[in-house]
Amino acid sequence: MKKLGFLLVASTLLLTGCFGGGTTSSSSAGSENESGAVEQVKQEIAVSLSGELSTLDSAQYTDVNSSDMIGQLTEGLYRLDANNDPELALAGAEPEVSEDGLTYTFTLRDSKYSDGTAVKAEDFVYAFQSVVDPETASSSSNRMDIFKNGRSIREGEKEVSELGVKALDDQTLELQLENPLPFLPQILTGTPFMPKQKAFAEEKGKAYGTSAENFVGNGPFIIKGWNGNNESWTLEKNPEYWDKDNVKLETINVQVVKEIATGTNLFDDGQLDYTLLADTYAHQYQNSEQANFAPKATVGYVSPNQKREVTGNVHVRQAILQAIDKENFTKNILADGSTALNGFVAKDFAKNPTSGEDFREENGDILPFDVEAAQKSWQQAKEELGKDEITLELLSADTALAKKTIEFIQGQLEENLPGLTVELKSVPLQNRLDLQKQGEFDLVFGTWTPDYADPIDFLNFYDSKSGLNTAGYNNSTYDTGLQDARTTLANDPDARWQKLLKMEKLLVGEDTAVLPLYQGAVAYLKTDRLEGLQVFPFGRTVSFRTAYVTE
Repeated sequence: MKKLGFLLVASTLLLTGCFGGGTTSSSSAGSENESGAVEQVKQEIAVSLSGELSTLDSAQYTDVNSSDMIGQLTEGLYRLDANNDPELALAGAEPEVSEDGLTYTFTLRDSKYSDGTAVKAEDFVYAFQSVVDPETASSSSNRMDIFKNGRSIREGEKEVSELGVKALDDQTLELQLENPLPFLPQILTGTPFMPKQKAFAEEKGKAYGTSAENFVGNGPFIIKGWNGNNESWTLEKNPEYWDKDNVKLETINVQVVKEIATGTNLFDDGQLDYTLLADTYAHQYQNSEQANFAPKATVGYVSPNQKREVTGNVHVRQAILQAIDKENFTKNILADGSTALNGFVAKDFAKNPTSGEDFREENGDILPFDVEAAQKSWQQAKEELGKDEITLELLSADTALAKKTIEFIQGQLEENLPGLTVELKSVPLQNRLDLQKQGEFDLVFGTWTPDYADPIDFLNFYDSKSGLNTAGYNNSTYDTGLQDARTTLANDPDARWQKLLKMEKLLVGEDTAVLPLYQGAVAYLKTDRLEGLQVFPFGRTVSFRTAYVTE
């Protein structure tokens, strides 16, 4: 999602014994043998995803697994460095910026796609227009609101050709913004801002990104063997990548492994370099030198369908939110460093521009766990609905984390809200996403990870025109507040900050359009031989671009 998903982790079910050192490779890592000669370490690992891929199209993805994979295969104007700061990628130099801060002119470096064709400025124009085009129905369409006419285009008021993105020539890209954005480089590292080879994508049409054969990228790796439905494939080093000399890994074998137990067993058997930890497994390995726990701005949440009678009732939503013991869940079920979250904006994510106070600390706990308050709201809701017995379906993906989460929620709600029955429905991720788009749910569990460190990247999720807002939340005051933060308040940081604080209280406290549960963490096992792995605190989860194997 984007990102509605979890973590890219390393594992394999196919290549037992593939990690033996001493094989010849063109990569640089090596060790000295008994004769004194340096043997090259085979730069090959196996990795797993916690769920299936839905697409490789940067205009169509909605889940973290797909976003992470797109990030291995493509690269935009900027990428994140070892300190998670944006650095130049396809932009050959920092852009020329107009005095009013609204026009950025980039000169592209010479770079190619994996098929040998040159990356051109028109490929960025084509890609960005594809995301904003209403016919694409991209869940990331609101990302293009930063560009001139972006919002008007996605709302059908202007033509796609009027988007403020122009190719002045093959190597020169001009971006015209609606409002000044000092953190534009960080935004442009996001998945929706990747280029898309225009000729290839037009030839493939709707099939673009649905399989390895229907995709071409310009990033550090090439994907092979993914047919759109299978659960194993391979990434190989891209010989056409502009920065290939700094990519060490030659081969990454990928397989979907949904169960954490499977991953930890494979790790213990020596078949893994990197695998996800959670719940009892995080407890089990918490003292291991190979266990790592890193903070993450991911938020786990439940989204109630406001177009349905029961979940459209605000007191139902408030009762559900306050009936869940989040502290118990994060400490005893997840136990991976995740923490209870009483708000939709993550902690230690964004700070007040004047005081430096953390957003979450400043806005406080919004509708925290409180059984008495929950039952009061529940009784009021039942009276308003004229119902004493209510059944709701809770939808999720079929990953281990998602299943454990909805099982815990089911237990809490049925225990604390008399007369409520919660039926669980776990389906493959793509099915869950399809059901959401169709509005076929009462409650749905998902996760969201922002692309850049600003509260609005959380709050934009529930803009009434957002492609991610499948819940049908529509409040003109909320929409106007977000638009003010994007436009008239863009050059008044203090007033903008206060507006965003107010909008979160409206979203969660008054309308309870989203039910925040926890702030995630990245907990994983990593062997000593895998070095240089990039694990991100927001945006995509992991990158193998700088990773390498040692012996």
